Amino acid sequence: MTGAIGSGTLEAAVDAAFAPGGPLSRGVAEYEPRPGQRAMAAAVARAIEQGRVLLAEAGTGTGKTLAYLVPSLLSRRRVLVSTGTKTLQEQIHEKDLADLRAALGIEFTATCLKGRGNYLCLHRFDQFRENPLSLALLEPEVADRLVAWGRQTATGDRAELEGLPDDFDAWGDLSASSENCLGPSCPRHDDCFVTRMRQQAARSDLVVVNHHLLCADASVRQESAAGVIPDCDVAVIDEAHQLEEVATNYFGIAVSTFRLEDWRHDAARALVAAPGVDEAALAAIRRAADSVADRAARFFDVLRFARADARGEERVRLAPGSLSEAQAPAAALGGALDELQGEVALAANAPEDLRAIGRRAGEIRDHLAFLMRVGDPDFVYYLEARGRGLALRASPIDVSAIVRELLLDRLPATILTSATLAVAGRFSYVRGRLGIGDADEIRVPSEFAYRDQAILYLPPRMPDPRSPQFAAAATREILEILERTEGRAFVLFTSYSMLREVERGVPASLPYPVLVQGQAPRSQLLRRFRSLGNAVLLATSSFWQGVDVVGEALSCVIVDKIPFASPGDPVTAARIEAIQARGESAFTEYQVPLAVLTLLQGFGRLIRHRQDRGVLALLDPRIRTKGYGASFLEAFPPAPVTSRLDDIGRFFAR
Repeated sequence: MTGAIGSGTLEAAVDAAFAPGGPLSRGVAEYEPRPGQRAMAAAVARAIEQGRVLLAEAGTGTGKTLAYLVPSLLSRRRVLVSTGTKTLQEQIHEKDLADLRAALGIEFTATCLKGRGNYLCLHRFDQFRENPLSLALLEPEVADRLVAWGRQTATGDRAELEGLPDDFDAWGDLSASSENCLGPSCPRHDDCFVTRMRQQAARSDLVVVNHHLLCADASVRQESAAGVIPDCDVAVIDEAHQLEEVATNYFGIAVSTFRLEDWRHDAARALVAAPGVDEAALAAIRRAADSVADRAARFFDVLRFARADARGEERVRLAPGSLSEAQAPAAALGGALDELQGEVALAANAPEDLRAIGRRAGEIRDHLAFLMRVGDPDFVYYLEARGRGLALRASPIDVSAIVRELLLDRLPATILTSATLAVAGRFSYVRGRLGIGDADEIRVPSEFAYRDQAILYLPPRMPDPRSPQFAAAATREILEILERTEGRAFVLFTSYSMLREVERGVPASLPYPVLVQGQAPRSQLLRRFRSLGNAVLLATSSFWQGVDVVGEALSCVIVDKIPFASPGDPVTAARIEAIQARGESAFTEYQVPLAVLTLLQGFGRLIRHRQDRGVLALLDPRIRTKGYGASFLEAFPPAPVTSRLDDIGRFFAR
């Protein structure tokens, strides 16, 4: 990296960049000096120069992305930026860095690096094109587009395939996901998009990843000194409030019906394309694969019986000894997987695709053995049902040591930032959850004028959220609010069951389009919401964050209940027990802070720009009737509070 502006310390160069009349004001469209942004940028510069950890809460509208990118680029050090979503990852790489390259007048290289599953596997693509049956399963137009794109793409990034559904089924057969990757043995390894992107990242000054890939890299480094992400001097973890959940999911272990079905599908394909292998050996492998499928079906049938009394809960916690009835079917499945791995190892001239099937069988066998023990005190074990699928899972109860040892301690300087990190003005919650010790802190308030741009509506009378009457009362309030906002609303629920109850109570005569999560992929729902202009979206957790709708199309966000994590959820319950075992209050130290940050993320969907205006509504009466309600009220944006519906109409009439 060459040509950094300014002289003296990094902080001085950064201050000059953000100054009125400076490079940013001259070179970045719609840039305006913001005191909070400038203060955060100075704190980031100090953390980089001094090799410190920095916790930076930057309210919506601060411009935190530029506040960490400018000092990162001017530092002339290799920088890693990790985001919570691929959308933000792409925005930084494609827009923000392009703007800064022109404005700052410095040369630097940057790579946007995603997980394997986002890239086309050229080896699988070759097999796909050569198989008439694969092409016949697709609409002719889709098949033609896919083949044409695969031949000309320079990156192999799935994001280039615009117009195809998010859940495009054929992509699973074409992607370079880790489970089906052949590694250096692949005949297309030198041309591989994943290999090329990693090589490009290794030569770059700035690498943009997401939290999933960040955790994947940390996992690889547990076994090897070399990770998938190049070594960097500075790490910026944006949307840091999401890191605990991502790490919990990534460092967990699971054996599921989906995993076995994917393995079986790939095994069948590998057995078809196995020239040079003796037919007797192939027959033995096919018999072993059939045995795996049969025994997997029996095993999961027993697991389904084990969660028969789940009463609709997606997750059911397991205690030591609770899987006694499944031990024999699990042993039979493990034996079948072991047998198949052995048959593949014995097959002379087996192609690498087939050998990979054997290795995967061994990994599933080992994971199954760990899960069936239900004995590691650092993990919580549970059954999880998703649609027609079932999974046996183990998740780490506490990821703080993992995050500290594998991420924070190995980097000279780390900046963790988000619009929601502090609770009651303190960072103690995020420090504890992520294992952060000595660190600098800065809190930058939002630049938005909430007193003019928003109002907070709290209904005067609502039943307890746990009572049977709550759903009907919530539906009435929602309809009254929507009448005054003329639609244009997100209605966010803490559970699918409440969403469904309210959905049933919404009259067909409602004069606004009603979109419901699950009707279409998330990106399609958002596009329709933006284009319709007066729509109402009923949604749950996946729409609480990472969603940006600027303008009048979103003028109201309604939340049904305080988003407490369910104490019946296995991971939440295990964490509550761990905190209580230390003699601390889990409700005060964990449940309330997590709910505060979650609620702020939901409300944060409303005001995304200085011209945005709208209503925030919380239907949960506990905000006023319970002592802990003060923690939420203090955390809310400084908007006027009302309990009168007519004030909503007057607000929009101004």
